[in-house]
Amino acid sequence: MADSIRVSYRMVSLWREIRKSKWSYVFISPFFILFAIFGIFPPLYSLYLSFQRWDGLTPPRYIGILNYIRVINDSLFWKAFLNNVIFLATATVPMLFLAMVIAFILHSSLVKYRHFFRTTYFSPIVTSTVAITLLFTTIYGVNYGIINSLLRLLGMKGTIYWLTNPFWMKVALVLLLIWRWLGWNVVLYEAGLQSIPSELYDAAKIDGAATWQLFLHIVLPLIKPVILFTFVISCIGMIQLFTEPRLLVPGGLGGTDYSLLTMMLYLYQTGFNYFRFGMASAMASVMLLIIIGFTIANFRLLGSREG
Repeated sequence: MADSIRVSYRMVSLWREIRKSKWSYVFISPFFILFAIFGIFPPLYSLYLSFQRWDGLTPPRYIGILNYIRVINDSLFWKAFLNNVIFLATATVPMLFLAMVIAFILHSSLVKYRHFFRTTYFSPIVTSTVAITLLFTTIYGVNYGIINSLLRLLGMKGTIYWLTNPFWMKVALVLLLIWRWLGWNVVLYEAGLQSIPSELYDAAKIDGAATWQLFLHIVLPLIKPVILFTFVISCIGMIQLFTEPRLLVPGGLGGTDYSLLTMMLYLYQTGFNYFRFGMASAMASVMLLIIIGFTIANFRLLGSREG
């Protein structure tokens, strides 16, 4: 009895405070309304559609887990998944390592004109992805592309078909991704390096530590949370890769031998070209599970352990 009275009293006090601050809630309500419409409703509706057969015109029809079975048995979806894993391994890992080295060099007292270099390597981030990708299609051109022209000047015979050969298509996209996102990760690592007390460097130098020892035994352990953050964000970005492969090669399925087909690109084609919105929603749910799996794996491998 006493507990129910206490709960009732708390509820009355809560509603009294809400009525007292009602205009505050009115002024902040637009954010929550927009968040509910564009942040909460779409994923919930996508989950609902993943159990339906819907072409966008006729009423949805419930088919249970049939869409998920089709996704699991779709060899093209797993081809796209393999491409995402390849881009993750060949672009993210070298990019993060290179970003860490560049940040360490720029953070040292030996480099002059730091602001110029920071502006230079960060400029791709503030440039439109569409503009950058279209620029790279020109750079990778067969006859008049800059790279092939330079290789001919150096005496190379033959031509590299950057946008039609399955192997070189992957190389072209990886180079584009590294160039595009390197500066962003450098900035994050520089911020992490600035949090390391300079006394640690001075003490290590007094003990005779070399530069590579400073990097391995001081920098890496202390910026481990930043490394974890950048790796998780980069993994999520690679799994959701869409714009660059969509614009780099003509067509919508990744060019020759589906070499640049990604899961997000296949999801887009399934939903908006083939009008199979139920299956596309099931793909989105599977991608969410993949992202959660990669995130948990990153925390297990790179996260700090107690004891």
